[in-house]
Amino acid sequence: MIALVVTGSVVGAELLARTAHVSDELIEDIQPARAEALRLQSALLNQETGARGYVIAADPQFLAPYTQGQRDEQNAAARMRRLIGDRATLRADLDAIERAAADWRRTYADPLVAGVTPGTPRPVDKGTTDRGKTAFDHIRTLFTTQNGHLSQAREQSRGELAHVRTVRNWVLGGMVAAFLVTGVVLAVLAHTLVARPLAGLRTASRRVARGEFQHRIPGEGPADIRALAADVEEMRRRLVAELDASRAQQEDLTRQAADLDAQAVELRRSNAELEQFAYVASHDLQEPLRKVASFCQLLEKRYGDRLDERGTQYIAFAVDGAKRMQILINDLLTFSRVGRVNDAHVPVALGQALDKAVANLAAAAEESGAVVERPDELPEITGDPMLLVMLWQNLIGNAIKFRHPDRAPRIRITCRQEPGHEEGGTEWLLCVTDNGIGIPEEFAEKVFVIFQRLHGRDAYSGTGIGLAVCKKIVEFHGGRIWIDTAHTDGARFCFTLPATTPDPSAVSTPARTTLEGQPA
Repeated sequence: MIALVVTGSVVGAELLARTAHVSDELIEDIQPARAEALRLQSALLNQETGARGYVIAADPQFLAPYTQGQRDEQNAAARMRRLIGDRATLRADLDAIERAAADWRRTYADPLVAGVTPGTPRPVDKGTTDRGKTAFDHIRTLFTTQNGHLSQAREQSRGELAHVRTVRNWVLGGMVAAFLVTGVVLAVLAHTLVARPLAGLRTASRRVARGEFQHRIPGEGPADIRALAADVEEMRRRLVAELDASRAQQEDLTRQAADLDAQAVELRRSNAELEQFAYVASHDLQEPLRKVASFCQLLEKRYGDRLDERGTQYIAFAVDGAKRMQILINDLLTFSRVGRVNDAHVPVALGQALDKAVANLAAAAEESGAVVERPDELPEITGDPMLLVMLWQNLIGNAIKFRHPDRAPRIRITCRQEPGHEEGGTEWLLCVTDNGIGIPEEFAEKVFVIFQRLHGRDAYSGTGIGLAVCKKIVEFHGGRIWIDTAHTDGARFCFTLPATTPDPSAVSTPARTTLEGQPA
């Protein structure tokens, strides 16, 4: 198509230039040359008429056409010479007329005019007149020849112009036909080489889109379409690979879901057994323990005077063991019920929960002289009110229980808001600091394990479940608890609780109060 356009443009430009040249030659050269030839002939006729009138009338005013005709002849001849250019025939005609006119003036007109006396007319003999007429008739013959040659040149130019126009029209028509044929050929080629491969690619892609993922997408046609088909085929292969992997993963997830369902069923069964165990532990197990303790006390009361000191001691050991077993069972039930029995999620003011815990510890606090420094206000969170009271009570109770023998317990509670682990979330950081005996760093994790004790029963009472319960309560509310090992003058327990809403009123400046909530 590019070659056709370039060739057509060159040929068309050449034909148009040739047509313009021939047309310009006819309009700007031949036609004006004919007009100048007529002016030249008119100038010569004016010379002949003026010379003849001057000879007859001897009046100088009749000589004016003769002299003016010579000037007009020169001008017309000069212009005509420029117009005919290098056309030999026309130039020869002009040269012949110029020579004949010059001979006519030299042999007849100029001598005749020179022989006339102004104001004295004289007759001209017939011989001279005939000789002049013959000379000028020769010029007229040359006029006829020149006019014929100019007409022939004009007709030749017209014929050439018509021929060029015909050739131009045929060539342009052929170019249009060639363009049309080339367009049809290109359309057929585009349909064969481009449209059909694209249609095949579209059909194959639709089959894959409908779910025939194993259908191979062929590559046909030009290189670009083959490259496109190869890219689509590669995409299909990757999709098939991803689909196979997804199916395998789905099967794994299905199996895992089935396993989880089975585990959930097993967990529900285990929870039911745990509930049954809790019921048995709270009723069936405690009743025998009470009987053991009661009958041991009856034995001591009835047969105490018959028993020696060792027998009385053995009975005391049995009674103490039964009571400790009851305490262990109750603590174990308490631990197992955290977050399982009530499972409440309501707005809870931590300040009110702290007030209840302080009230529950009033007797121990009065005995030890404990002082609690707490913020004026504590935030509100969403949780279980009973568990949060238990949390405060265990932490403050431990601070009173493990007090330093040389000083009264001083417990300091702080609270501040910090960024949470989740993006955009916040949490409350609360710390309970005391001036007691403290906890060695190597036991910072061990103390949160159930039934783990750092001291003997003879030194401090209890079963070692309090901090384990605190850890379970904090984790149930979505927080975490730890011991600040950097604090050495006593113990510092820190825990976090998710913030329900920002509460700028909660401040960490402690106010010194007693356990009863009154100013110290």
